[in-house]
Parts: sequence; C-alpha cells; structure tokens
Amino acid sequence: MNPGLSLLLAGLWLAVVLAGALGARRLWPQQRELSRKIVHIGAGFTVPLAWWLEIPRQFALPAAALATLFALVNHRSQLLPAVEDVDRRSAGTIAYGVSITLLIALGWPQQAQLISAAVLVMALGDGIAGLVGANLPSQRWRLFGQTKSLLGTAAMAMVSLLVLASLLRGVPWPALLAIAGAATALEQLSWGGLDNLSVPLGVALLGFKLGA
Repeated sequence: MNPGLSLLLAGLWLAVVLAGALGARRLWPQQRELSRKIVHIGAGFTVPLAWWLEIPRQFALPAAALATLFALVNHRSQLLPAVEDVDRRSAGTIAYGVSITLLIALGWPQQAQLISAAVLVMALGDGIAGLVGANLPSQRWRLFGQTKSLLGTAAMAMVSLLVLASLLRGVPWPALLAIAGAATALEQLSWGGLDNLSVPLGVALLGFKLGA
C-alpha cells in the first residue's frame, strides 16, 4: 500500500479515537478516567494497524515521535483534557509515546509482530485492568501511592496472556506465561504512569530473549 495512504488511514484512526474520548467526556463528565482509557486502548491499536498497513520505519518513527511530542505539549498545556485529566499526577501518556517510539526505533519492521504484542499488552491489559479495578469490588492494596485490586490484576494477567497467545504464534506456553507474568508484575509498579514505559519495553525484551 502507498505509504502516504497508510499514514492517512492511521491518522484517521487516531482522530476517531480522540473523537470517541471527547464524546465520552461530554456524555459522562463524571467518569473522568473513561476518556483517558479510550485513548489509552485506542492509541495502542495504531501499532498493529501500522504493521498491517506495512508502514515503513522511515515514516513510522517520525510519526511516533511527533505523537509523543504532542503528548508532552498536551500534558503541560491541557489542550485536550480528556486525554490527561485524571485524579492523580501522571506522565503516563508521555511514557506511552516514548515506549512506542523506542520500540519502533529498535526493531521496526523486523520485530513488528513482537512490538505490536508488547504495545497491546499495555493498551488492552492495563486499560481493561484499570476499568475492572475501578468498577468492580475486590481486595485492594497500595504500592508506591497507587491503588491496585485483585480483579484488576487478574484482568491484566488474563488479557496479557490472550494478547500474547494471539500474536506470538509458535511461542511455547511456558514462555507466554512468563512474559504475561512479568507484564503483570511490572504493571504493579505504576508510579507516575511509568508502567506505560516499563511494560511494553519489558514484554518486548523478554519476548526477544525467549525467541518470540
């Protein structure tokens, strides 16, 4: 596919995600975390979309860097509060962009399958875990000032394993379980949103070491 058309399609997807987040903020203003999770999950799908569209590295890397720069500007200026407006101080969106940019710089497109899996573990695993943990009662604890829950942690582990099993075909189950377990452990250490950096990078590194 023409790289220009591929970039346009990826950009349109991001526009749909942002529109969905803004719409959620208008419809459910009291659910401040919902709009952020829409962006968190939706933006993650941009990476496998870029893989499917066969966007080359020379286009994917600048696009990821530009998105990270926008996240930094928005974090400071709150141009789109639906992306950043949460009840805790977090640089998660910036870390998210940095992790994707680093992964693309280090392994795109040769390791596009592993990079897509690593990003989706963060996007879906952490995103769904946050929604489950916030809305369903279960045992809770605090680590580094962040509240975690039993059901949220279980959701992170299960979704991570499903993502890995779906994308990393041929990888033995013990390796998939080890990667999913590491991702779940790293998500627990989420002070300041740094899990958005540690989880994708950790999954990618461990997956590479285990032959994914």
